Amino acid sequence: MRVLIADDERLARQRLLSLLEKEEDVQIVGECSDGAAAAEMLKSRPVDVAFLDIEMPGQNGLEALGMASETKQPLVVFITAFEQYAVRAFEANAFDYLLKPYREDRLRNTLSRLRGHLALLGKQASPAMRDASPADVERIPIKSNGRILLLKTDEIDWIEAEHNYVRLHTKGVTHMIRETMSALEAKLNPRHFRRIHRSTIVNVDRIKEIQPWFRGDAIVVLNNGQKLTASRNFRDRLSEWLG
Repeated sequence: MRVLIADDERLARQRLLSLLEKEEDVQIVGECSDGAAAAEMLKSRPVDVAFLDIEMPGQNGLEALGMASETKQPLVVFITAFEQYAVRAFEANAFDYLLKPYREDRLRNTLSRLRGHLALLGKQASPAMRDASPADVERIPIKSNGRILLLKTDEIDWIEAEHNYVRLHTKGVTHMIRETMSALEAKLNPRHFRRIHRSTIVNVDRIKEIQPWFRGDAIVVLNNGQKLTASRNFRDRLSEWLG
C-alpha cells in the first residue's frame, strides 16, 4: 500500500508516520506539510492512499485533490482535529476520515478497510491484501442544528436515495446527507448492508421477512413494520446474504 501523508502539524504527522511504519505492507512514498506539495506528489508518483489534512496553509487537502485531478485519484483519508470538518470530508467522497489525536485502534480499522478495498480494485496482490475483508464505517457525520452528529452505522435501519442526497432512517428519525447511493454503498460493510433497489439500501440485521411480489420483485419487511421493495435487478444481493 503506497501512502502519502500531508499535514502541516509536525507532531501529528510524525505520530501518524510512526503508526503506519508498524504495518509491513505500508510504504510511505511521500510526506509533506502543505497542499501544494501534496498536489505535486500526487501528480509525480503512484499513490494508493493519501492521508490529507483538511486545513493546511496555502491550499488545503480538498484543494490539493482538485489540483491533482488529472491524475488517477488515490483513496483519500482526510485527517483533522475538528469534528465539524468530518462532514466536508464525507461530502468530498473521502474513503474515511480520522480525528486527531489518532487512536491506534481507529487507524487499524481504517487500514483494514483500505486493504479490503484495494484488494477488490486489484491494486495489491499480496496474500494479506487478498485475505482482508473490509470493516464497516463506524460513524457517519451529519449536520444537525449547527452541530455535528456522528451517527453509528449499526443504528441505521434503511437508506433511500433522493437525487444527490440520501436519507438515513434510524429509530423513527431520518437524517439527510449530501451523498450518492453508490458512494455510500462502497463505504458500508456488505455483511450488514445490502442494496435491494436502485434507491434503497437495507440493514440486513433489521429484516424480519421477505415476501415474493410481482415480476420477480419482493417485499422486504423490517422489524419495525417498514416495507421496502427489492427489485429483481438486485435480488441476487439478497440471495447472497441468504446463502
